[in-house]
Amino acid sequence: MRETVDVALGARAYSIEIGPGLIARAGEFIAPLLPRPRVAVITDETVAARWLEPLREGLAASGVEMQALALPPGEGTKNWADLGRTVEWLLAQKVERADLVVALGGGVIGDLAGFAAAILRRGVGFVQVPTTLLAQVDSAVGGKTGVNSPHGKNLIGAFHQPRLVLADTDALETLPARELLSGYAEVVKYGLLGDAAFFDWLEGEGGAALAAGDVAARIRAVRRSCEMKAEIVARDETETGDRALLNLGHTFGHALEAATGYSARLLHGEGVSIGCQLAFELSARLGLCSQETPGRVAAHFQAMGMRARLGDIPGELPDSDGLIALMAQDKKVKAGVPTFILARGIGEAFVTREVSVEALRATLDAAAAR
Repeated sequence: MRETVDVALGARAYSIEIGPGLIARAGEFIAPLLPRPRVAVITDETVAARWLEPLREGLAASGVEMQALALPPGEGTKNWADLGRTVEWLLAQKVERADLVVALGGGVIGDLAGFAAAILRRGVGFVQVPTTLLAQVDSAVGGKTGVNSPHGKNLIGAFHQPRLVLADTDALETLPARELLSGYAEVVKYGLLGDAAFFDWLEGEGGAALAAGDVAARIRAVRRSCEMKAEIVARDETETGDRALLNLGHTFGHALEAATGYSARLLHGEGVSIGCQLAFELSARLGLCSQETPGRVAAHFQAMGMRARLGDIPGELPDSDGLIALMAQDKKVKAGVPTFILARGIGEAFVTREVSVEALRATLDAAAAR
């Protein structure tokens, strides 16, 4: 029950393998990419406790040795200090330019390990082995790597494509419910931005089946999400045009993550679900989509037990002007103007910079009042 999605980038093309049991077969996929039978693995302490030894065994079955560095879990690890620690460790392991770094974990580890590989010896190859739903459908695919700054999320990084992605759906079985739903926000995002039929399926039966552990539903959701991302990345690898669509909800979400200190108060996917809701509310306020559409989006998030409103975030938040100031630090800002992804309906997203501060403030004020 394995699916393959190809990312068509010419000489840098790679495949995304999706299905159960892939960590146990990791050597089968990775060994052919190696000039010598060894890899350096970057993971976090939580993932290491469950998946590091299965990965070691899966590599050893094909004669591949591994050394591993386990970092603290959580978004706070995406910083200069842990990046430096990772690079120095890789140098101490004598990782060469032709070798491979393996990122075993969620989006934090994938982003940080990928960035470390990008700058190590001016570019070392890496493999993504994402263990969260969010990483499998989004962050592990497309080559965005980086770390956070106190000024904002993902402001320091590089485009560096992986050589291979192994999305083992067995890893999803060990995720806490909150983490799974956080990743599910990115799945919904794909339907909202460009595939209304996919959203219909998620809304009707797919989302509930995925959350309940249905393997076929999980594979279908991961595959469709990866297909959509791969198509967009192949058209616009470095986000000069269409790729910005993948940031539906993220301009709001990243500001909310910064406002909550990249802490457990708000997971990335929770910022995305709230951000998508705000994007549709702003779209409706601007007369771009029907007034009923934001309600439909919110209803699905709420039916899935997800965060959909500003009031779902515990603790105090900055006021509207404070959040707008945080949006001004978003990496997609041009000439000081934030880029927004709005929608004319479900599956009809588009990129714009023509959003007045007044409309944005009114949307945030209304959302805060609920």
